[in-house]
Amino acid sequence: MTSRFSLTLLAAATAVLLSSCGSHSVAVVPKSNWLPAAPGAKPQVPGPSAELVATSAGKPRDRHGMPVYRFKERRRVVRTTAYTCSEADHLIYGSKNATGTPLRYTNHVRSAAADWSFYPVGTTFRIKGLPYLYVVDDYGSALTGTGTVDLYKPNKGVMNLWGRRNVELTIVQWGSFTRSAEILKDRTRHAHCRQMLVNIVRQQPKLSHMVYR
Repeated sequence: MTSRFSLTLLAAATAVLLSSCGSHSVAVVPKSNWLPAAPGAKPQVPGPSAELVATSAGKPRDRHGMPVYRFKERRRVVRTTAYTCSEADHLIYGSKNATGTPLRYTNHVRSAAADWSFYPVGTTFRIKGLPYLYVVDDYGSALTGTGTVDLYKPNKGVMNLWGRRNVELTIVQWGSFTRSAEILKDRTRHAHCRQMLVNIVRQQPKLSHMVYR
């Protein structure tokens, strides 16, 4: 039993270091040395504080039943999911994010995707219990209209280990609505990009020229 438990822990730690979607600043473990993680061996992350959950109770909800916060509120209860660039809907983009730069998965900084009208591009945040700084540099059609944050993982094994979970998220620095609008204005043929842009302009009327050109 002890041996199996040790192998499970080793598998989870090894999976975090394994990359299959391009170049990342982490040690890469050869597949021959990789042990598959046991089902259900998820990284342990503490849940949101009871105080934060209580203060979120009266807020409006998105379609996942999660609280919708005012823009300036930094501590949040957030639904998170995970994705990787080898998924079918990301293959055409390879290891690049929506800004055209490489997706990040290092021991210090990691990429995340979100609705840019909720979390404008460049927003940085931390998740309670984890040491990494996450940067919103990607988006996804399934995220539009929700406060869900999608965390980038280097392969499907690590992605599945994360799964879907609610966490306590703290904004370190807000990104730029202006930069978000500048990127999205040339992508409005895609419904989710158009919706994000319209929602950004609703919050930032000075950017209306990005839509009504």
